[in-house]
Amino acid sequence: MTNTSLNRLVSIDIMRGITLFLMLFVNDLYTPGVPKWMVHTEASYDGMGLADWVFPGFLFMVGLSVPFAMAARRKVNSSSGSLLLHILVRSVSLIIIGVVILNGDRINPQLTGISGLWWKALVYVCIFLIWNFYPQKSKYKALFNALQMIGAAGLICLVAVFKAGTPENTQWLEIGWWGILGLIGWGYLVAALAYLVTSDNFKLSLLFFLSFLLLNILTQAGLVHFSGWAGKIFGVVLSGNVPSVTLAGLTAGILIKTGKQNRSKLLKQLLVMGVVCVAAGFILRHWFIISKIYGTPSWAMICNGISILLFVGVYYLTDIKKVVSWSGLFEIAGKNSLTTYLAPDMVYFMCWGFSIPLFFYKQEHNMLLAVGGSVVWSVLMILFAYVLSKLYIKLKL
Repeated sequence: MTNTSLNRLVSIDIMRGITLFLMLFVNDLYTPGVPKWMVHTEASYDGMGLADWVFPGFLFMVGLSVPFAMAARRKVNSSSGSLLLHILVRSVSLIIIGVVILNGDRINPQLTGISGLWWKALVYVCIFLIWNFYPQKSKYKALFNALQMIGAAGLICLVAVFKAGTPENTQWLEIGWWGILGLIGWGYLVAALAYLVTSDNFKLSLLFFLSFLLLNILTQAGLVHFSGWAGKIFGVVLSGNVPSVTLAGLTAGILIKTGKQNRSKLLKQLLVMGVVCVAAGFILRHWFIISKIYGTPSWAMICNGISILLFVGVYYLTDIKKVVSWSGLFEIAGKNSLTTYLAPDMVYFMCWGFSIPLFFYKQEHNMLLAVGGSVVWSVLMILFAYVLSKLYIKLKL
């Protein structure tokens, strides 16, 4: 039965689960066979589709969850040093996973000495061995420690043998755009560090959010540019785009955490915030096209507004009206987010490696089959991750 006690906002898990479901859905879509509004919009086109909102929707929820996650951790260990260490370990772990996965498509099997499919599959096995949520109190603790060490050694070996490029121009791992999980890691790092400074101060959090929005505007306008190692390593942060989304979530999260005693007022404040964000996005559109690929402030603000307004609906239904019968699948995904996102890739690898014709629905002649197949896939993958969690296979960062 769904837990809808006042001590826990079930809407956070459900909203996160909705974004995860949609991430699985849009990632699986066979682009030629589905409506254009469902897939990513081209970089130079002024507009956005469903797929262009999904990732920033998840980033927004990363930020919104921070105040509640930090409050839970403070009950276990209230020291700022412990919180800072947790933030750094979690952020670096996500960034490492993101970069390694990102490079999987660059591998040269001949230079590396292993097929790309096997290299990627082994990387995922190592990720699950290292970052699996092992029981803290167990007679098998020594075995769990050994599995983590095996996973770490395996990942180091796989990274060490990795080669891309050509024999004349051999290349190693590259940072690139950091990958999805890498971007989440950077966004979480900024939001969590900001919360250590702001605590539950809404105005100070709003100032952080507006500062990174301004930074995004200045970098997109070409008025500010970061080059060299600073731009290469910290470009995601210094561009302002990803942090502006997670900080919008953080600001909304603080508002919810501090204002949930007066829910009528809170809903009005969130609605105003959502409408203002959407309006700001369309105002910024006069100078910056709406583009996910370019990371424009107009795109970020419209996405923030959509996320806030959608969350208001979910919050109203589940935490206020207690209507939760529709949300079970999304709550499962939201509580098991990292496993839900990564585990389906292992199924892809298995089907591709053993030529299993599971993806017959990926064709362009029947739109309903193409879309419906991806819907079914997304549902099954959430249930697959849920089954894995019951077998104590669950990523936790």
